[in-house]
Amino acid sequence: MNKTSKAYQPLLSSKAKIAIIGGGVAGSTIALRFAELGLDTTLIEKGPSLVNGPPICHLHAGGNLYREICDEQCLTLLKQSIDTVKVYPQSVNIRPTVIALPKTDNGQPEDLLPRLEKLRAKYSELVAQDSRNKVLGEPENYFKFYSRTELDALLDLPLPKTAKNDSDWLVAFAQHVDLDSLKFPVLLVQEYGLSAFRFAAIASLAIEGLPSCHLQTNKQVIAIVQQKNSLGWQVSTQALPQHQQSPTIIHQHFDYVINACGFKSGEIDDMVSAKRKRMVEFKAAYVAHWPQCQGLWPEIVFYGERGTPQGMAQLTPYPDGYFQLHGMTQDITLFDQGLVASSLESAQPQLAKRFIEKIDKKWPEQLVHNRTLGSIEHIAQFISAFSSAEVAAKPLFGAQQIPGEDADLRAADVSFYGQHYARAEIVKASSALAAGDAILKNLVDCGLIAALELGRYLTEHYFPVSQQCSEIEVTERAIMLAKQREYPIALAKNL
Repeated sequence: MNKTSKAYQPLLSSKAKIAIIGGGVAGSTIALRFAELGLDTTLIEKGPSLVNGPPICHLHAGGNLYREICDEQCLTLLKQSIDTVKVYPQSVNIRPTVIALPKTDNGQPEDLLPRLEKLRAKYSELVAQDSRNKVLGEPENYFKFYSRTELDALLDLPLPKTAKNDSDWLVAFAQHVDLDSLKFPVLLVQEYGLSAFRFAAIASLAIEGLPSCHLQTNKQVIAIVQQKNSLGWQVSTQALPQHQQSPTIIHQHFDYVINACGFKSGEIDDMVSAKRKRMVEFKAAYVAHWPQCQGLWPEIVFYGERGTPQGMAQLTPYPDGYFQLHGMTQDITLFDQGLVASSLESAQPQLAKRFIEKIDKKWPEQLVHNRTLGSIEHIAQFISAFSSAEVAAKPLFGAQQIPGEDADLRAADVSFYGQHYARAEIVKASSALAAGDAILKNLVDCGLIAALELGRYLTEHYFPVSQQCSEIEVTERAIMLAKQREYPIALAKNL
């Protein structure tokens, strides 16, 4: 794909110049949303490439990983996830998620049913409204409970190589998981995987085909000043890495600024004296290789109480026996003092130095080894054979912003400060499109886009160049990014 993409046709005549600071999932998606419509968009990213932040692995099409969040958040995540699948189909790993409750858990599987029925009804409603929304299979099959008897019937079956029905995803599960340690029934739900490397590949390829999108990588924003007698902004950047004693500072002028800096959004807020309450949480996921792995594996979630030694265990499959692991304990995914809040003096929550060093530099090798082995052992309490898995790479890690003061918030998208300044405040990747739509509406309110001209594109996602990316080129670019970031190429492949 290149700058002469035949699919590209500007739809808007707005002369507004828009800056997006931060090229993560939110910034990249909003940049593509705007540039596909023909808006003059500059995407400024501190790092060398796009979408390189907290570990993404799950689409959250219904939020079923989180018992603690409200039903309304789950319904929002369902709708946002459907939109994400339609726009970025090449980034989705299509396989279900199995949710199991250990006997040590205080909950019961039946407790999940009322929410699941609401989600299924909402999915049916969305499909009835538009058949293109049927991206999670048939609505009546959105979830299914399996009894112990049904799983026992799978114990002697050969491992299927392809899934012809939902039960095929449970054969390896039934044959390897300690079923005696679980409560029944077990839930299978159509929540799919989401590949960070493939998402980054699509964003990179599409930007190369969009003349309205100007990508500036290795650039750090050092100042933002509102222009006198204007609602616009002067954004000052300098190149990274700073090998020169006096690095060149570039001043650029924009009509509208979008702060999409993720966990560092507070630093940009402080530059414009914008007050904001937010939290930041440092998290990590681990990469393991299980050479003995055979058969089809769904994503598996064993519920548990967050922050305790019995915290949730999450096993995310990739090709060739590679897995991404989460364990919601202080020794695995969570960290002591890893959740911090902003203060009256600054909108930027201050993580301890040891976390910043992990983000900006390298993890100590022994810590990588210990925490990855700990995550393997956490899974092995339910899948004993998984104890033979090996450390496969450095962790996938980053800091996640949570706007406001509710640490359980998962469905969030955008907030505004004054005029011509927005913050993309997504917690989950699937919320990025909603953030872009909300900012488009604000651009209309600010008079930077004519409402009549924008028309139906406020309610319909328009991504012809992004969707033009082929399976082959997405895989090739994703593999290149995985190699550059020193991760196994299996994490860049589709299942």
